[in-house]
Amino acid sequence: MKIAVDAMGGDHAPAEVVRGALEAAREYRQEIILVGDERAIAAEVGSALPPGVEIVHAPETITMAEQPAVAVRKKKQSSIVQAVRLVKEGVARAVVSAGSTGATMAASLLGLGRIPGIDRPAIASVLPRQGGRTVLLDVGANVDCKPHHLLQFALMGSLYAEKILGVPRPRVGLLNVGEEETKGNELTLAAHSLLRSSPLNFVGNVEGRDLFAGTVDVVVCDGFVGNVVLKSGEGLALALLEMLKDEVAKSLMARVGAFLLLPALKGFKQKVDYVEYGGAPLLGVNGVVIICHGRSNARAIKNAIRRAGEAISSNLVEAIQESIGKSLWQEKAGVMN
Repeated sequence: MKIAVDAMGGDHAPAEVVRGALEAAREYRQEIILVGDERAIAAEVGSALPPGVEIVHAPETITMAEQPAVAVRKKKQSSIVQAVRLVKEGVARAVVSAGSTGATMAASLLGLGRIPGIDRPAIASVLPRQGGRTVLLDVGANVDCKPHHLLQFALMGSLYAEKILGVPRPRVGLLNVGEEETKGNELTLAAHSLLRSSPLNFVGNVEGRDLFAGTVDVVVCDGFVGNVVLKSGEGLALALLEMLKDEVAKSLMARVGAFLLLPALKGFKQKVDYVEYGGAPLLGVNGVVIICHGRSNARAIKNAIRRAGEAISSNLVEAIQESIGKSLWQEKAGVMN
């Protein structure tokens, strides 16, 4: 199975993207298609392409400053559009990009389309928590949602937790301002009713603290709230690490203690560092698409490629297609549309 990598996407492209892709090819024996400016990629690769790695030339690049939908339609020879095209044509099985999230979404929707029965795709992020990991979605694809969108997000998030994270019958929670069934706005009140009557393992409303407490495996919200939660969590983790460094530097005793705790501190950093998770899947499109952080380094790209391989091997897209196509979900979709 080949994975198309947008070599020109991200703050550190193409150097870090190419390096991460080559590491994935060696470590995972993964076939890679590097899509982008051939000369720029070749300069990073070196004298010869490693086995299983090829280059597809794409002379255009979509920048972060461009309007995504317009740029995707205008720049048909851009690296992200060409990478998605490879998946549509069956040449590759997945796309990995650290470029513009909006452009990746637009290219995926135009090139691959949505899974029948899914109205809007969602970006799913994996958060570290006590004793495991929590899937949070949506984290930015849809800032305005309707109740049945959250129901669809819950289905896809539950399947991701089951297929990729290995969680049997994942517990699903609805992010809200209180645990009580009567709490929330019009969106969460209506979504709660739909989720409660669904076949999912819905445990009810959850609050922000539950994201990291291990009480649920999947947390559902609209993309506006999810994006704020995700970036707040990233900022808090980085701030805590920096504050810890500052405290350690204040005394010799603290430095000695930090040295003794070094293995534990490294483990903690690994858990909270987005680099270790690689990227977030865009669930609901008719193909495997992994969206990486714009600041992704080589290790993040390598891990994102691993995530893409896991999604392919577990038949994640096919599982969503099958579940959304069941008569119960078709009936609900008919009522809600």
